[in-house]
Amino acid sequence: MKVLVAVKRVIDFNVKPRVKMDGSGVDLANVKMSMNPFDEIAVEEAIRLKEKGVATEIVAVSIGPQKAQETLRTSLAMGADRAILVQTPDDVGSEVEPLAVAKILAKLASEEQPGMIILGKQAIDDDSNQTGQMLAALLGWPQGTFASKLEVQGDSGDGEVTVTREVDGGLETDRLKLPAVITTDLRLNEPRYASLPNIMKAKSKPLATRTADELGVDIARRLETLKVAEPPRLTGRATRSAASMSSSAN
Repeated sequence: MKVLVAVKRVIDFNVKPRVKMDGSGVDLANVKMSMNPFDEIAVEEAIRLKEKGVATEIVAVSIGPQKAQETLRTSLAMGADRAILVQTPDDVGSEVEPLAVAKILAKLASEEQPGMIILGKQAIDDDSNQTGQMLAALLGWPQGTFASKLEVQGDSGDGEVTVTREVDGGLETDRLKLPAVITTDLRLNEPRYASLPNIMKAKSKPLATRTADELGVDIARRLETLKVAEPPRLTGRATRSAASMSSSAN
């Protein structure tokens, strides 16, 4: 079974974002970028499925500027077999909206014919939590969101996947027919570190470059960002008042 894994290049989670002076967005100049943590979990789960003999090939996909190749090379170093970059202009890059991402992934899925698509439940830059659900709707596939455990029975043709997911009341277990779309939660696994030999091997693994135009997908923005601002800082008096309210509540 072929597994398609979507990964996104985002600001590293250890970096404190800075807002541009004009309030038009987040300043990305000279900022460390890395793979979205939820997508790292998705790559790790695909690798574990391959180690169990369930998956036969892992294809990593990213949508973004040319620098997103670095993120794909990381997934290849972790254990993916090949990668596809759907390159966007640098001025669009990280601003491709979830619906456009879902449409691109749907086009690639029709070409690659995977038995499963795994992606993080959300990206830490926009926190949209939309792409997986939109992708499942476009493909007409069952979806298992916020997965904390996966168990696959059979192959993509007649197989099933059992997804354990965390809900407000505890745990929910769903059984889905393959092919299916899975989005990963934090407790699904602990991603591995890429070893130096695997990092070197990743440089020779195939990485194809496509464009949204080739796939027939319009990535023009349909939402307008009016202003981006940092959260207001609490003054000393407000901080003491908040602490007092917390103490009273206890």
